Amino acid sequence: MATLLGSLIAVLALTFRRDDFHTAPGVLSRWYALAWVLFAAAAWTVRRLGARHAAVFVLVGSAAVAATGLLAPPRTSTDAYRYAWDGRVQAAGISPYDYAPEDPALAPLRDPWLFPKGSACQGPDRAPVRPAPGSPTPDAHPRANPAPDHPHGTPDHTRGTSGPAEPQCTRLNRPAVHTIYPPVAEGYFLLVHRSAPSGSTLLPLQTGGALLSVATTAVLLAAARRRPDPRLATARAALWAWCPAVPVEAVNNAHVDALGVLLTVAGLVAVPRRRALGGVLLGAAIAAKLLPAVTLPGALSGVLATKTTNPKAAKTPKAAKTPKNAGSPAAPITRIRRAAAAAMRPAAAIVLPAAAVVALGYLPYVLLSRSSVLGYLTGYVAEEGYETGSTAADDKNRYALLRLLHPAPESWALPVVAAVLLMVVAWVLLRGDPGRPWRGALVVTGTAFLLMTPGYPWYALLVVALVALDGRWEWLGLPLAGVAQYVTARAVDDGAWVGTLGYAVAGAAIMTGWAVRALRAASAPPPPGPHAEAPDGAATPGSPPGSPTIRPRRRRVPR
Repeated sequence: MATLLGSLIAVLALTFRRDDFHTAPGVLSRWYALAWVLFAAAAWTVRRLGARHAAVFVLVGSAAVAATGLLAPPRTSTDAYRYAWDGRVQAAGISPYDYAPEDPALAPLRDPWLFPKGSACQGPDRAPVRPAPGSPTPDAHPRANPAPDHPHGTPDHTRGTSGPAEPQCTRLNRPAVHTIYPPVAEGYFLLVHRSAPSGSTLLPLQTGGALLSVATTAVLLAAARRRPDPRLATARAALWAWCPAVPVEAVNNAHVDALGVLLTVAGLVAVPRRRALGGVLLGAAIAAKLLPAVTLPGALSGVLATKTTNPKAAKTPKAAKTPKNAGSPAAPITRIRRAAAAAMRPAAAIVLPAAAVVALGYLPYVLLSRSSVLGYLTGYVAEEGYETGSTAADDKNRYALLRLLHPAPESWALPVVAAVLLMVVAWVLLRGDPGRPWRGALVVTGTAFLLMTPGYPWYALLVVALVALDGRWEWLGLPLAGVAQYVTARAVDDGAWVGTLGYAVAGAAIMTGWAVRALRAASAPPPPGPHAEAPDGAATPGSPPGSPTIRPRRRRVPR
């Protein structure tokens, strides 16, 4: 176990020390593949340990694996630069939703590491920006194109002089648009900025990502202690703690998805026992990264189930259970109303706190901002090819699996995606296990990934965490498909087929896992008692749930 874990850490460290994303994406893909092979071997081996030893390996390994992401600046994403900028803007008392980064009104906040000049603009991932106030602009009239006043009264010094302008650029992506991040994420950016030492760059955000990833591991281990099989549940926590996607995306690239994942895992773990607390945590997750909203149906697993589980009700005579107006036409309507009312109570206990947290999170920014707090959200949806009629779906290979059925999916895919997701959500609400809401959340989230085939692998951090809760390892093909579409496709000409192949293989693995589990369940011997459950359940075979184990009395032998 130690050898496999040490090898994984060494490979990840060597991967981060190299900068192959722009120069050699094929080489980077091979390093990723080696890390995933070692991860699979380590995750399989840890299952042989006892719960206590496995917990030590998982927690210590989680910290060591996360630390490898701190060895280099972000390698495959520039989102963290936008996080640092939003934190700086808020620290200056300005709403991050009011101005785009390149707006001259925010020029006093620029510094060389976020807005380099001259020869530093020749590197990759640099976007040109308008010159800062006071810089020379060629043939500029003193009052031509005046910049807006600074929101806090800083005088406008955009009047330039004639002469050659020094190139200016920024490391921020999409510098001409307003921020897209929800309020809890913006609060996190401000917190990191306030707590970071003066002069630091992205290391505080990467350190925050490492702490969030290890905290998620701790929540998984704490939840494993309450599971019927703590040894197996503890080993499953390694599927998050050691997954190569975690140090790459949550730590090295410092994606705020790690915060959303932590809150989602804590919320789903809390839902079976404390619905309101689970709803609050899930609402905070949605306000940190909108993607966790797809896990809400999982939190409501089984709310529409009509089968009774009360043993006293099962023993009630049929005459006593039959209402007096059973033969009347109003009886089915009454039963439907009662079932709907019974479903509304647990649903409201989760959804209402979640909605309240999201609304309260946005409220301060709504009151303080002069622009929409949705920022570039609608533009981002169109840019990524998810808007009906968008031309970006083909360029970015969105709806890759649906594209195999019929070309030009951007004109018809959204109704199909909505219909399929509605059916999956209905199945989770009717047949889902309320004691394991993460299973329904995994099914809904994974189905959405297969239908929409996102091209950014950090989105799949949520899938990795849900797999660690549920143990259905076959869904780990989704983060691998994201890597294939985002990294490996760069190494070949016309690489759209690489992402399509990755998602097709992931879908085939998911269907194979489902078929194997179904065959095992069909061939398994029937339980000895009416209330027996699977090993992942809570009841002892042959006894009602919660009943004590009954041992035969020992016969006394006279001396």
